[in-house]
Amino acid sequence: MQVELTRFRVRKGQEERAVEWMRFLRQNMDAVEQTLAPEKMYVETIFSEVRDEHMYLYWYSVQGQGAQPVEESEHWVDKEHLRFWHEVIDPTFPGEDLTVEVLMMLPDVHKVVLG
Repeated sequence: MQVELTRFRVRKGQEERAVEWMRFLRQNMDAVEQTLAPEKMYVETIFSEVRDEHMYLYWYSVQGQGAQPVEESEHWVDKEHLRFWHEVIDPTFPGEDLTVEVLMMLPDVHKVVLG
């Protein structure tokens, strides 16, 4: 199981497009949920923040091992998701993984996640 929290900077001038991206995901949640199983994505949450005049998106995820990368998906919602990604995420600012210090999870949830 992989638990990650990663920060990505939004390109200057693409902040409204980032808001549209999040709206797209919320409005197409049924399709998004169809993509989670092949990606072994148990939890995926996106947060936003504006700091020092830059917008950032944070991805929190709990994912199983051996998952299909989103880049290999043929699902239309993943293709649109990646199109937004390339438009919005600043390629000059590499994603920053935050360090997991402690993972707290109910034993029953842990059993379900790990199988």
